Amino acid sequence: MNRAVVWVLDQDSALAFFTDKFGLEVRADAPLGEGMRWVAVGAKAQPEVQVSLMVPGPPMMDPASAQQLTALIEKGVLVGCTFTVADCHAAFADLSARGVTFLQEPQPRPWGISATLRDDAGTVHEILQPHHQGQEATGWNPDRGRHGSPSLRPPEGFPRPPGRPTGGRTDGRRKR
Repeated sequence: MNRAVVWVLDQDSALAFFTDKFGLEVRADAPLGEGMRWVAVGAKAQPEVQVSLMVPGPPMMDPASAQQLTALIEKGVLVGCTFTVADCHAAFADLSARGVTFLQEPQPRPWGISATLRDDAGTVHEILQPHHQGQEATGWNPDRGRHGSPSLRPPEGFPRPPGRPTGGRTDGRRKR
């Protein structure tokens, strides 16, 4: 992957958030005609990856779709990007000091340590300190099945989407 899109309400505000508060650098800021502007940011350590900050609207989409997407942004239900960091706890402290709003402090996960934040438009993002190859992940046990971690399985009694099989046997015995 070399490009991701984060939908924003205001490109100037988003650019200020991702550069001043989040510490990314500007990769592009250019008019494209028809009232469009290409704004992209990225991490210095990953010059090949950029995040485009786009406002919903024509010519990318029809006005009705733009209005629906804008409503979702305003509602704060969109999920954006996962940003890799070397030290999640240190990044959490630094970003908090810069005024970034976190929804969740750093937590151990089977895939690393992550913290969840919200940008100024309301989109949810994650910072992630991944486990290094060969390092045991929290809860990892190769004898426990395909995923190896009970936290990746839905809890007992968790409602499944309609039409999805439960995947379990009805005779009380485990599959082999």
